[in-house]
Amino acid sequence: MGIGVWAEGAYSSGVSSLRVVLDATPLLGTPTGVATFCAGALRALGEREDLAVGGYAVSWRRRAGIVDQLPPGVAAVGRAMPARPLHLAWRWLGFPPVEWFVGDTDVVHGTNFVVPPARRAALVVTVHDLTAIRFPQMCEPASLGFPGQVRRALGRGAWVHAPSEWVAGEVVDQFGVDPARVRAVHHGASLPGEAPVDSPASVAWKAPVDSTAPVDLPAGVGRYVLALGTVEPRKDLVGLVRAFDQLAGERPDVGLVIAGADGWGSTVLDEAVASSAYRERIMRLGYVSTGVRDRLLASAAVLAYPSVYEGFGLPPLEAMVRGVPVVATRAGALVEVLGDGAELVAVGDPAELAGALACLLDDEAASAELALRGKRRAAAFSWERCADGLAALYRDAVAGKGG
Repeated sequence: MGIGVWAEGAYSSGVSSLRVVLDATPLLGTPTGVATFCAGALRALGEREDLAVGGYAVSWRRRAGIVDQLPPGVAAVGRAMPARPLHLAWRWLGFPPVEWFVGDTDVVHGTNFVVPPARRAALVVTVHDLTAIRFPQMCEPASLGFPGQVRRALGRGAWVHAPSEWVAGEVVDQFGVDPARVRAVHHGASLPGEAPVDSPASVAWKAPVDSTAPVDLPAGVGRYVLALGTVEPRKDLVGLVRAFDQLAGERPDVGLVIAGADGWGSTVLDEAVASSAYRERIMRLGYVSTGVRDRLLASAAVLAYPSVYEGFGLPPLEAMVRGVPVVATRAGALVEVLGDGAELVAVGDPAELAGALACLLDDEAASAELALRGKRRAAAFSWERCADGLAALYRDAVAGKGG
């Protein structure tokens, strides 16, 4: 196992391994899709013999919490790293080098658009999507800074990890970077229970302790369409509510469950739900714990994923691996990732979305067949394969640095 100890800023290991440190800051606080990537990749990387893996957190207030979030085989590394002053210094000065905090290492992997400058280490930065460029109107102000951070990383010689060929191609087109320095490595499909550790303060809803039901459905509702993910304009949950309005009248036993932390623009969704003719059958749960999320998926009739733009698509893949049929849009990387394992519809078309959902709700054989195709498709994605691709990228980045 690539297990080592960080002491006084220097890494020591009993085996000859490539030393890699990853930014594990996304594991702190409410879990997101980026946190799911970090958790899955770190777990699989920590199991490898050819890597000595460490995780650091760019946070002063929450820095101690990273120790409990890291999986076996991954060491917590680094001195205290205050986020605001460091990000400003890295942005404007390109200083101080990350080795001041984490010690000598071969590779530094920035897992969320930002990678610190380094004195000697090779740099890798993950670019999850280019929403800030393609759909800036759907971004919070902080996210609009991501393209500049990526450009600075590229200027320092960073290699790019993209979660899909779609994003890799966009990075090459938008930033003019050498395609040889951009690597598409797919995420894995998380199995039940494989998710970032829940932060107790962030759990907004839990089912009763003695209950096996994932959610209390309204009277007369026996099945539900499920939507998972942070509530933000890019997910087009307003369009999903409109689609539900079109199918709910003829299916009085069907509800809509939306589970995900409130992001910016969530008031628009609240208004759409309030104006729905079937609002009593629409349930907004907010953020839910990993256990509740698994139970929601296990009991769902179908998962709806009407995204406007997507760099990968973890929720539909998680549904597919559990045998839940999926209806998603042909947005960004979803065609590449989901393939024939999901029913794909046009972006921004509530009528087509409603029709696809209705077909699966009404036809048990079609639903079962799609669920089987989804499981077969999802089997191609694992965190071990993700770790294989990342390890190859790390070796190439080190070789490129030496050249």
